[in-house]
Amino acid sequence: MAKRLTQFERRRQRLRTQIRRKSGGRPRLSVHRSSKNIYAQVIDDAAGRTLAAASTLDASLRDKGGADTDAAKAVGKLIAERAKSAGIEQVVFDRGGFIYHGRVKALADAAREGGLDF
Repeated sequence: MAKRLTQFERRRQRLRTQIRRKSGGRPRLSVHRSSKNIYAQVIDDAAGRTLAAASTLDASLRDKGGADTDAAKAVGKLIAERAKSAGIEQVVFDRGGFIYHGRVKALADAAREGGLDF
């Protein structure tokens, strides 16, 4: 019997399929948002490896707090910095089923300001 997926899981799968089809081999900037923290990873899907990661749990961001747009901006700048140091300039943005609004949008804008192209 097939497992019934939630609306969030269906949206996530649909987005991930579109991103893989249209990415052109670029790494994926994946965002996960919880009620207390926000996480970002740059993932190479071809190799199945995480190339760079940042979250509000990092030691340098602990004083920022984890549940507001200011913390998301700090994570966006940090992930852009780490991705550029790993030699990554262009990524595909994966909002992970979350609406592009608030903290997710703040992280994306900060990553763009930090030099990532998507």
